[in-house]
Amino acid sequence: MVHTYSDNWNLEVFFQGGSHSEGFKHYLDETVKNIGDYRNAVNSWNPEGSLDGTTALINLISGFERAAKQLRQAGAFVSCLQAQNTLDKKATELKAKITELSASFQTVLLEFDNKLTKISETEWSKFMEDPLLKELQFVLEERRERAAEKCSAEEEALITALSTDGYHGWSQMYDLLVSSVKIHINENGEVKQLSVGQAANRFSNGNREVRKETFFEWEKAWGAKADFFAKTLNHLAGFRLNTYKQRGWEDVLKEPLDINRMKKETLDSMWSAISDQKQPFVQFLERKASLLGLEKLSWYDLDAPLGKSSTKMTYQEGADFIIDHFEKFGPEMAKFARKAFEDNWIEAEDREGKAPGGFHTFFPESSQSRIFMTYSGTPSNVSTLAHELGHGFHTYAMKDLHLLNRNYAMNVAETASTFAEMLVSDAAVKKAKTKEEKIALLEDKIQRSVALLMNIHARFLFETRFYEERRSGVISVERLNQLMEEAQVEAYGGALEDYHPLFWASKLHFFITGVPFYNFPYTFGFLFSLGIYAQALEAGDGYEEKYIELLKDTASMTVEELALKHINVNLTEKEFWEKAVKLCVDDVEEFLKLTNDKITQ
Repeated sequence: MVHTYSDNWNLEVFFQGGSHSEGFKHYLDETVKNIGDYRNAVNSWNPEGSLDGTTALINLISGFERAAKQLRQAGAFVSCLQAQNTLDKKATELKAKITELSASFQTVLLEFDNKLTKISETEWSKFMEDPLLKELQFVLEERRERAAEKCSAEEEALITALSTDGYHGWSQMYDLLVSSVKIHINENGEVKQLSVGQAANRFSNGNREVRKETFFEWEKAWGAKADFFAKTLNHLAGFRLNTYKQRGWEDVLKEPLDINRMKKETLDSMWSAISDQKQPFVQFLERKASLLGLEKLSWYDLDAPLGKSSTKMTYQEGADFIIDHFEKFGPEMAKFARKAFEDNWIEAEDREGKAPGGFHTFFPESSQSRIFMTYSGTPSNVSTLAHELGHGFHTYAMKDLHLLNRNYAMNVAETASTFAEMLVSDAAVKKAKTKEEKIALLEDKIQRSVALLMNIHARFLFETRFYEERRSGVISVERLNQLMEEAQVEAYGGALEDYHPLFWASKLHFFITGVPFYNFPYTFGFLFSLGIYAQALEAGDGYEEKYIELLKDTASMTVEELALKHINVNLTEKEFWEKAVKLCVDDVEEFLKLTNDKITQ
């Protein structure tokens, strides 16, 4: 039976009437009530004086799960409404309501976590004899330990209250400043004002003069407001450092490492393996320069197209291609993708009024995913669709677990998505009809490696050095530019002629307050998935079951325990990371071989 897939998602199955849904209004009222009930239960809980502590804790966990599921379901629905129509003002109002509810819920969780620390070790051991609590032991002990490492409950509540204006406020200030940045471009004698997003698209233009002019104006625009961006970044970092100081945390990487459930040794080994194998990527950048007729690439040449893949796939063809190659890996993955297409879980129509980018979100009460993107038929679109389906498969694999055991960190979040993308992008390269097309597809694939092993590395080097210097006082614009350029020269192995010293100002990730060091988890997820992919290729048929078991454990153990249990490797040692990087190097070597004849003089 041949299916015709719709490129519009179905949200009516959740709440009829979109942002004006009466059903959703009642659902939000019920969510508010459940969060209130949970708050009362937590406030009245005395973990030290309870006669039946196990039952009380189980009841509180049940209340948490009920409120958290509803809040996530509501948040997912509103995110979808906003994405499908950026002019939906009612959806924007609902988003503010969800944000307010989330903040309220987080305050209750802060109190819950603090009360967990009041339970004696003897009592805690008794609790862990209960089957449900035993199943949640890792997450509960993690919450308990993290709360114990922070300030008192009163001090943490004060920090949270002050952070609205003193911390998150600076991040919002950045967003406001960025919205006022305009790039002035001369087109056919007419000067146009472009937004940051519109100007960024010009860096992949085939005309070098267009890229060069855009970059000149880009630097000028960010430079004009550099003092404001520097002040914003300094105060944001100052708040974070002072909070760490109050908690007695000396290492600025403590929080990001804890959030990602990984050891410093693992992070160091990963970067060390990458640094040791930078030369092939430098060679790739040098070869790309030669193919573009340049001595050396500049920053604005990194995304320059080398050629063009002639392959265009309709949405139907893209869906069939993905399902087909998921099927070659395993039946469950293909079954999930097929269901997503058949049940209209994907919004892919190429139309105006949609938000940019792509995402996956999960509706926990309905056990359904929704995927958002704009599909125009390019190989990159097919890869993006596979990537987001990979995220969806991750939640699908965990669907029967308790909600507390489904909260995986950012570093492993990119594992299933990158794995799915690899299945499809590898297949696309092998399926290329001509040598030119293969070169174009391979170059696109290697660009991802360059971004994750060089660009992200530069961000990490800059941020660690910036925070170290920020302890001693405010950092000037000139010094920020210097730190950024030094990091880029090191991370790119000196392969470029010109760099982007104002990258610290133009990159949103440095100003996000919710996730500190929003950089290395991307690289970890990329390489970790490559290591798993290499094992899958070696194992052949039947690896899917093992892969699903790994995904199920991603939120209930450290990444080191996860790797040891499921793929029998020690992440604190370089060997695993070296093998993963080698897979990227293999792509570079094939690219160099394919393009050898194009540079002979």
